[in-house]
Amino acid sequence: MRRQRNDDRPKVNDEIRSSKVRLIRPDDEHEIVSIERALEIADRYQLDLVEIAPNAKPPVCKVIDFGKFMYEKKKKEKEAKKKQHTIQVKELRFRPTTDDHDLEFKTRHAREFLEGGDKVKATVQFRGRDMLYTEQGEVLLNNLAEELKDVSKVESKPTMEGRRMIMILAPAKG
Repeated sequence: MRRQRNDDRPKVNDEIRSSKVRLIRPDDEHEIVSIERALEIADRYQLDLVEIAPNAKPPVCKVIDFGKFMYEKKKKEKEAKKKQHTIQVKELRFRPTTDDHDLEFKTRHAREFLEGGDKVKATVQFRGRDMLYTEQGEVLLNNLAEELKDVSKVESKPTMEGRRMIMILAPAKG
């Protein structure tokens, strides 16, 4: 019974094309044997011969239940995926004339984002004659960084990009 080859799964039984293999039995005994002998041993245990380290010299094969092996592997991958956290970049927009209350409100949000492990991109938008007040925008961003210095570190200092001044804050490592 030959199955269709799927590249992300290991070789099983007669799919293994090596003359000699390092065999790991169910009782954790190791030995180097011919592929025919390894298949006989797997048959004797009524289990599958699964290639677990194809790049080793000789390849490492284990006598195990293939279905159970794949189930456990998928379960581990799913668990690992649950534990990883993707960092998002949250953007806060200001104007050089942003009021104090709005600044406090947005600073609170920035603090929540940083404590949640996300980065914050603070942008000051200059429109029309606002370009005369770029230093006011820089002061605003520096004050924001100062307010959040206990939960963040400045990843990139305030820089002008066209009509915007941008600063990126990253969460501080506890």
